[in-house]
Amino acid sequence: MLIGILQTGQAPDILAEQSGDYPDMFQRLLADQGLEFRTYRVLDMEFPADVAECDGWLITGSRFGAYEDHPFIKPLEAFIRAAYDAQVPMVGICFGHQIIAQALGGKVEKFPGGWSVGPTEYDFGGERLRLNAWHQDQVVEKPAMAEVAACSDFCQNAALVYGDRAFTVQAHPEFKDDFVDGLMKTRGKGVVPDALMAEAGARLGSEIHDQTIAERIAAFFKAPRGAN
Repeated sequence: MLIGILQTGQAPDILAEQSGDYPDMFQRLLADQGLEFRTYRVLDMEFPADVAECDGWLITGSRFGAYEDHPFIKPLEAFIRAAYDAQVPMVGICFGHQIIAQALGGKVEKFPGGWSVGPTEYDFGGERLRLNAWHQDQVVEKPAMAEVAACSDFCQNAALVYGDRAFTVQAHPEFKDDFVDGLMKTRGKGVVPDALMAEAGARLGSEIHDQTIAERIAAFFKAPRGAN
């Protein structure tokens, strides 16, 4: 099964030297799931010719806001709506989670409650899973067709499922602790409150359930879909 990675942002150069860029992280996360990958740098306006060019689509995180005016935002929203209508499965992570929601009628904004950083617990229908987070923006109003799959005290719409058409997660299962630590030392300085970063740093090293989410992403992509 060929998954197209729609790259909407990139890792800081100094961190990418060790961790690779976002598509590399997703390929490592899903390495044992029997999937193949092709990357499209949509942030540079490199879009697939058609929503059927791959068997599924994965939209990465980004430092950009879904509500900001960047050249790739509107074309990406149109692509999302076309993929949704064509029943080509989509997975969105962080920015990907947000832009899918926005494209399908939800609302994304810079959350006045601040940032979520580092290992964070989420309630997936009674199952507590810990994942690395790095965001201030969040989905504050979900699209009508979406159902909440996970929440936290900080983020009501932490994961959403759109039938068999999209599965999206606000947290970053692809982020390892060393990458989060690097983000705190690079992008976090002067942006994320020092006290919050210190608390997040103290949680690094705790168990992260990234492979649980990897298995759910793969299962979602591979689920049988009949023609409706």
